[in-house]
Amino acid sequence: MIEVIPESYVSKLDLLKIFGRFAPLQVDLGCGDGSFLCALAARFPEKDFLGIERVAARVTKTARKAAEIENARVLHAETSYAVRYLLPEASVEAFYLFFPDPWPKRRHHRRRLFNKDFLESVFCALKPDGVLRVATDHLDYFRQIERCAAEKVKEGSFKLDGFKTSSFAMFESDRSSDAQFPPTKFEKKFRAQGIPIYRLTLRKISPVT
Repeated sequence: MIEVIPESYVSKLDLLKIFGRFAPLQVDLGCGDGSFLCALAARFPEKDFLGIERVAARVTKTARKAAEIENARVLHAETSYAVRYLLPEASVEAFYLFFPDPWPKRRHHRRRLFNKDFLESVFCALKPDGVLRVATDHLDYFRQIERCAAEKVKEGSFKLDGFKTSSFAMFESDRSSDAQFPPTKFEKKFRAQGIPIYRLTLRKISPVT
């Protein structure tokens, strides 16, 4: 089954049952129509890929695209809830949060996904040395992301693994460093329009024992 139907929405997912094997897990948060998720899964068959999406129609599209891809699944759920309550602790090697809804109006900022609580949930779900990759075209939202990330870096739970603030031309010049990642639907759109893309990667710091 391509779409994941949890046995319970208050218990952790059984990843072995879902994928039928033990393999490194990567998670696309807000996977949209599944284009990025499926392209990445096809490129790395030795890893497992889970897309999380709250919009039912997008889940259906993703499931349709992933029908022939053995290592891709999609979960119909709110991203923040899934990361906090459904993903097992230390189970994810990489999260992708690409072009999340910026909720640009000030009165809607509280709806933005990226905040302190979200980062704490990501930290718990990540394996030691796991990463969270973020991209957005919205500068104001990126400044908020920077502030939240800086707090966690200062606390010692994450380190800044990569940082890019770039226009289309500047981004193209260093695209080789991200060559392993297929472009998302929104990235293609924004690059074609010359809209700047802001990127940040956080890496979980393993505790000292």
